This record gives sequence, structure tokens and C-alpha cells, in this order.
Amino acid sequence: MIPPIASRFVAGETPAELLEHVRQLEDQGVRTICNRLGEHYEQPEPAIDDRDAYCDLLTDIDNAGLGACISVKPSQIGLGIGEETFRENLAIIVDRAATHEKFVWIDMEDHPTTDATLDAYADHATEYERVGVCIQANLKRTPEDLRRLADLPGKVRLVKGAYDEPAAIAHRKKPRVNEAYRDCLDFMFEEFDDGIAVGSHDPAMIEHATRRHEEFGTDFEIQMLMGVREEAQLELAEEYDVWQYAPYGGKWLSYFSRRAMERTENLTFALRAIVGQ
Repeated sequence: MIPPIASRFVAGETPAELLEHVRQLEDQGVRTICNRLGEHYEQPEPAIDDRDAYCDLLTDIDNAGLGACISVKPSQIGLGIGEETFRENLAIIVDRAATHEKFVWIDMEDHPTTDATLDAYADHATEYERVGVCIQANLKRTPEDLRRLADLPGKVRLVKGAYDEPAAIAHRKKPRVNEAYRDCLDFMFEEFDDGIAVGSHDPAMIEHATRRHEEFGTDFEIQMLMGVREEAQLELAEEYDVWQYAPYGGKWLSYFSRRAMERTENLTFALRAIVGQ
């Protein structure tokens, strides 16, 4: 059982708990991107387990009449074992999604996985439009990657980037990352027909996106994590398409620890919960 301190950031251990969270969010105008916790597998068995769990979840979402989608990590479904394993498992998941007309996001991990992730996305997006990929503004290669992705029919989620990448390949200072994020948004709103996902909690980046939307008319959506600026998510959903990235599953402890430590307000919340204040 997930303790209350962690349930702010994790939607439950079971699919049933997750779907109840999805249902409650939809009642408030926010849709859900569902992620089963797990990553960096080096053996095929856990990758197959998570692959099958995602397939079952897609069926459950459809049977429940909900509008949620899923997001998978490449290392979760076999990239650490080999690119062929990753592609085979992803293809099975996308096939199940197509059966139910559901959307599949492919998360982006650290820079050695970028090419394999983008190649797999490009192959699937040309066959099934309900596929998206995450891309990180802090990587210096990202403007070129966006030019490659602009003509594909899927969606692209732009985030600032959470991995500690070397300075040779990534912007490391916050002002430069913010500048790169704005530049990427400018390109996407001008060159993409639609399919833009603004993955940020930063009010300045969201405001920048809304201005570009008004200027170019390009459709977009806003994506935020469960447990972070949830009041803002509800407020934004009154005017924009808002999605909440909600993780679930038994591997919640390490995820909760990262969320609690990475932002001051999250850590304060956690400490207050511990001491009962």
C-alpha cells in the first residue's frame, strides 16, 4: 500500500487504483498519461512483464470508456537488452493500442538512447498516427532532431531535460536551457502542423507557448506531472488541453524519492507529512 506521503505523486499500485485516478481527473477536465513504474532492465523477463502489463492496461482503459493514454520508457521494454528487443516489445504495445485506438507516448531517457528512441518513433508514427515521443531541449542536437520530426504525423512532447548530461552535448545552465526551450517552441509552433505537447510546469514556458499558439494557430497540449502544480492544471484545463503524467505500480519508492527531492516545495510537503504537521 502506498502511504499518503507518496500518493501525491503516484496514482496507486494497481491498475484499478490508477483507473480510479484517471476517472476522477477526467471529471475535472484533465486527461491522463499512464506510466507503469520501471526502467533499466537488463533481462528480458521484466521487460516482457511490463510490456504485457501495458497491453492489459490499454484494454482496461478502453473497456472503462476512459480517454487516457500510456507512456513507456525504452529501457523498460528492452532497450538495455538490445535495440531489437525494444522494437519487438514496442511493436506489440502499439499493435494493442491500435486495436483500441489509444495513444502511446515513448519517453526519452539519457542521451545514448536518443537515436534508437527517435528511430523507433519515426517508424511507428508513419504507420500509426497515435504515437508520440519526448524530446529534451537541453540537448544541443534537439533543433536538428525537431527538423526531422516536423513532417511526421505523430506528436512531440518538449521537456527541458532531467538527465545530468555532459556539457559537450547539453546546455547545463538554467538560463541557457530556458532559452533553448523557447527556441524549440518557436520552431515547433511555426513548422509543425499540430501535435505539440508542452511538457513543463514553468509558467513562463507555458505563457510562451500560449502566445505562439495565438500567433500561429497551431494546436498544442500541456503536460504536467501528477503532484506538481495540480491547481494550475485544473485552471489551465478550463481553456487548454491538459494532460497529467501519472505513474503507478509497485516500484513507487524510488520515483517518489526523486520527486520529493527535486523541488523545494515537494520536499517541504514530504517533511510536513512525516512530522504530522
